[in-house]
Amino acid sequence: MQVDFHSSIDELNAGEWNRLVVDDNPFLKYEFHAAMEHHDCVGRRFGWMPRHLVVRDAGRIIGLSPLYIKTNSYGEFVFDHAWADAYRRSGLRYYPKLISAIPYTPASGERLLIDADANLAEMRKLMVDATIGLAEESGLSSIHWLFTNLEEGERIKGMGMMERLGVQFHWQNPGYEDFEHFLSQLTSKRRKNIRHERRKVFRRGIRFRLLHGREVTTQEWRLFARFYSKTFEERYSLPTLNAGFFQEVGDRMGEQVILVLAYDAGVCIAGALLFRSRSVLYGRHWGALQRYDGLHFETCYYQGIEYAIKHSLRRFEPGAQGEHKIWRGFLPALTRSYHWVADPQFSMGIEDFLSGERAAIMDYKKRLLVNSPFR
Repeated sequence: MQVDFHSSIDELNAGEWNRLVVDDNPFLKYEFHAAMEHHDCVGRRFGWMPRHLVVRDAGRIIGLSPLYIKTNSYGEFVFDHAWADAYRRSGLRYYPKLISAIPYTPASGERLLIDADANLAEMRKLMVDATIGLAEESGLSSIHWLFTNLEEGERIKGMGMMERLGVQFHWQNPGYEDFEHFLSQLTSKRRKNIRHERRKVFRRGIRFRLLHGREVTTQEWRLFARFYSKTFEERYSLPTLNAGFFQEVGDRMGEQVILVLAYDAGVCIAGALLFRSRSVLYGRHWGALQRYDGLHFETCYYQGIEYAIKHSLRRFEPGAQGEHKIWRGFLPALTRSYHWVADPQFSMGIEDFLSGERAAIMDYKKRLLVNSPFR
């Protein structure tokens, strides 16, 4: 078997890459990463340099891992700034580091994509060892596999990596017939609150269109890019995506891309971008021209729930953070990442930190469940 690292996804074949993607996960698809590279959403400007790991057997790709050399921690959603600061205060360099992750996307999934006919345990060890080899040869401080799924994460942990837990809020679909069926499972108070929020939006006359990727016009993608940038700028943050990226993923990923557009008196005032696999809906970005009471919840959550029910998707992951999501039917769920640190002393210190953090995260999740909106 041959192991290589590629600094451009254009060096690889889309069909071979996508053949390894489980559940048609949109963020692991070739087209998603290609659009990032083609429109400068990753690269030196933003500190995400591709180094995708590829394993070939007789010339055929049987394993790959999306890898990036990072010169910062922006867009990762697993916050290690304190680790970087500790390195700096010790006179050491934390950056550059190596991560296996989806840029700007806190969605769990496989980070080691492996052919179904390959020996899973053997391939995982080969790929993890190769990743560590790249880090050591390049003088990188650390490796981070971010937002892995549970089964893969347990295997990476078993190879000696440190586990870090986090919490997100996910909506589960046990087989709801429609939105009212979902509401019927909530407490009276939460059911009334959601109905009240929705009425405020629709009584104002706001209406919605849901479009799949290829249905969206260039003008509409440009408008959504304005919404997206405005959201980041209002938070004094850095917008890294652009209209070209949105257009390319829409054109190339089609039904896996959903754009929710909101209109007031015929004028488009807000939008939310979602992606879907065969079984999961993912909420990613949103923006609006101005504030409207209840508009964010309707555009980003309730329209998505209705879509998930209509298309029999089993889960809706609306993104990172947000305890307010609990009251709207999204319950706490654990996320996992795994870490390798080259410096032995820092590795021991980080492991001690993570041990305490894990206990706090588990307690936090338990306390959040007390506020469940379900009967």
